[in-house]
Amino acid sequence: MTAGLAPVIAATTHWLARAYPSDGGPAQAARVLAQARQAATLAAWLRYPTETDAGLLSMLGPGGTAGLDRAVRADEYDGDRESERVWRGWVDEVVASWAACLLSDARLTADALTAVADCEHAAGGAHDFARLVEPDAEDRRAAALLRHPDLVAPVANLHRALLIERLRLDPVEVA
Repeated sequence: MTAGLAPVIAATTHWLARAYPSDGGPAQAARVLAQARQAATLAAWLRYPTETDAGLLSMLGPGGTAGLDRAVRADEYDGDRESERVWRGWVDEVVASWAACLLSDARLTADALTAVADCEHAAGGAHDFARLVEPDAEDRRAAALLRHPDLVAPVANLHRALLIERLRLDPVEVA
């Protein structure tokens, strides 16, 4: 993975897992994180398909969580804490939105995997997206909120049209 995408993927994963947590213990929380990370990785590869794109992202920054927090009506954010500001600044709204789309729509996930098959980030090795593509019963139970189309709709709908355009899909067929 390009180093420029690592902080964006990590921060976006963290935001998704906090916005749509598991109601179980540590094992279920780990399953949510794994699924969110795979979705954020795939979304980031789609959004920034070249190392040049990732490098530009590193220089310009992704934008932060303000729009996402408004979409989910998050009010627990303590903007005065330095640690909160740092990781929240690395969240990419489009990547989070696309990840929510991928987590809640298997067809978009399949099309996204096809689209990134030859991107620069996928070169040089096998990448495991099994928890995203074929979650088992425990994964589904742990990520019930994260994968629920109605619950993630406020985030997914922010940039769903852009994802459909990126995947070159017919918007009528996807709807």
